[in-house]
Amino acid sequence: MQLDPGELQAIVNRAKRAHGHLGKVIAMLEEGAECEDVLTQLSAVLKALERAGFQIVATGLQQCIAAGDGPGSVDVKKMEKLFLSLA
Repeated sequence: MQLDPGELQAIVNRAKRAHGHLGKVIAMLEEGAECEDVLTQLSAVLKALERAGFQIVATGLQQCIAAGDGPGSVDVKKMEKLFLSLA
């Protein structure tokens, strides 16, 4: 499944946001920041990555339905596997 480049920008933005948060986590660890602050920032990384992943699955599902003959044309097992890989 290849995602539409027009749909990718929002996903790329989320991934970049996660990248920025992760950089902050690394810097905080190196500087000896408080555990609570590091974990708060790490939580933001995880949330951004999860949202990017779910957005990829949702976008892929929409594209599969639009390109095929409706919901029956979607490889449900494949989509389920992709979705559960994020859990």
